[in-house]
Amino acid sequence: MTRSIAFVTSFTLLAMLGVTWWLTYGRGGDYAFAQCRSGSIAGGTAAIGGPFTLVNGAAETVTEAEVLTKPSLIYFGFTFCPDVCPLDNARNAEAVDLLTERGYDVQPVFISIDPERDTPEVMAEYVGWMHEKMVGLTGSLEQVKVASRAYKTFYSKQETGDEFYLVDHSTFTYLVLPETGFAEFFKRGDSAEEMATRTACFIDAS
Repeated sequence: MTRSIAFVTSFTLLAMLGVTWWLTYGRGGDYAFAQCRSGSIAGGTAAIGGPFTLVNGAAETVTEAEVLTKPSLIYFGFTFCPDVCPLDNARNAEAVDLLTERGYDVQPVFISIDPERDTPEVMAEYVGWMHEKMVGLTGSLEQVKVASRAYKTFYSKQETGDEFYLVDHSTFTYLVLPETGFAEFFKRGDSAEEMATRTACFIDAS
């Protein structure tokens, strides 16, 4: 009887240690970031983000390892977007400025989902107008598709038969940390102040 109790006690202790390890390390840092969460996601973050190969404003082919060397706020959109994209990119740029004032080095990244019109030169001009730190990325149709799939984004070109088409797309902004990868996403309703505060929390906890 005593031996059975000891076995159960030992098994329970090992199980508790295993759960603690999984919560701390096995979920990609979710436990460490719990206090930073907005409640939008509660785990499974490893499913978002991943490798990509795109082209920057200097027409250089780059990978995610070369671009995401610092905390980054990634947004997928297109330069011909009449309202949503410029507003969201401007908000992201404001969040980066707020973070800079607080001593954090964060970069905004804008990935085009309209590579037919968004050449490297177009992207370079656009992000230069938006923010001096903003990185603009485009690529081939296949390269853009791979990046979009990695971040689980949606986009669909409206076929109008001319060059003035629009592209329907999702509007999340993704926080990616160089050491841990995807950490959080922000919705359109989140303010620059909210984004800055939560981003700083993730950086401090990483």
